[in-house]
Amino acid sequence: MFNDMKVRKSSTPEEVKKRKKSVLLCLGEDKKNIILEEAKEILVGDVGQTVHDPHATFVKMLPDKDCHYALYDTTYESKKEDLVFTFWAPESASLKSKMIYASSKDAIKKKLTGIKHELQANCYKEVKKLGGSAIISLEGKPL
Repeated sequence: MFNDMKVRKSSTPEEVKKRKKSVLLCLGEDKKNIILEEAKEILVGDVGQTVHDPHATFVKMLPDKDCHYALYDTTYESKKEDLVFTFWAPESASLKSKMIYASSKDAIKKKLTGIKHELQANCYKEVKKLGGSAIISLEGKPL
């Protein structure tokens, strides 16, 4: 899954379209395994077709009342791309959920090499920040 997000110089246009733009990860039923959440991803090929604002779509995918991890492949106006790891812990999530996700965060980050920025967000407006600094536009759209 993580390799499906990485940029490769030798990618064909079809491979690029199948690359994941964003994914949500959650704890499995047993609360011991981190899994890819079903149907919670954006493919690069979807952008401009079924997804017109990938960042807004990504933010809407985040649940209101539960913690999650997320990976988002950010594209800057300079065409530079960075992978952003987000630990989503909304205020309305249970304390137990926040503690379990917080204690598992380092384990998943060790598996995901190539992350350029990390973000911990507790509300939707915090998702508009990268590495602690506010950004004014993302994916060519003002925030």
